[in-house]
Amino acid sequence: MDFSQDMVRGSIVPIVLSLLRDRPMYGYEMVKVVNARSGGRLQWREGTLYPTLHRLEAGGLVSARWADAPSREAPGRQRKYSALTRRGRAELARRTNEWRQFSLAVNTVLAGGLA
Repeated sequence: MDFSQDMVRGSIVPIVLSLLRDRPMYGYEMVKVVNARSGGRLQWREGTLYPTLHRLEAGGLVSARWADAPSREAPGRQRKYSALTRRGRAELARRTNEWRQFSLAVNTVLAGGLA
């Protein structure tokens, strides 16, 4: 199923923040994880992700550093790893709560409840 761009845009930030909750990741790795975890229903590309990462970094929610890629994967190449900052963790908690409340409200309306 193809999702509308509005729906996709509204979910990118909380998804990126949640991916970085456990460990730093590089961009293409995040794309692969999202595509895999969604069972292919979300088909992210680097062009979807990188503008968001830049905004999150500029906002202090994510920090970034360059590091050598593992030699078995990409010998001699550098990757830019993003990590969640303390401020990013707080924003993830806020957005996760917001998402739960929003989806509950939408699901309730769609189901015809609470009139």
